[in-house]
Amino acid sequence: MENNHQIDITTRDRLLRAWRNSTEMVRDFNKYSKEIEDDNQTAEVFAQFAVDEGLHAAKFREILHQYQDQ
Repeated sequence: MENNHQIDITTRDRLLRAWRNSTEMVRDFNKYSKEIEDDNQTAEVFAQFAVDEGLHAAKFREILHQYQDQ
């Protein structure tokens, strides 16, 4: 018996999910960096990770735009 109810997840779907996850991580890491008052080193790590994750989000967004233009 064939499964006609299967949902196909495309590359674009995966890119969209990765982009959304990255933007959420940017928001979270940025928030954490501002909330931490007792450990400057950890706050700086979160701040740097927010920047790094922002670069990932930007790259995912760029690729998503390429898919949209096709």
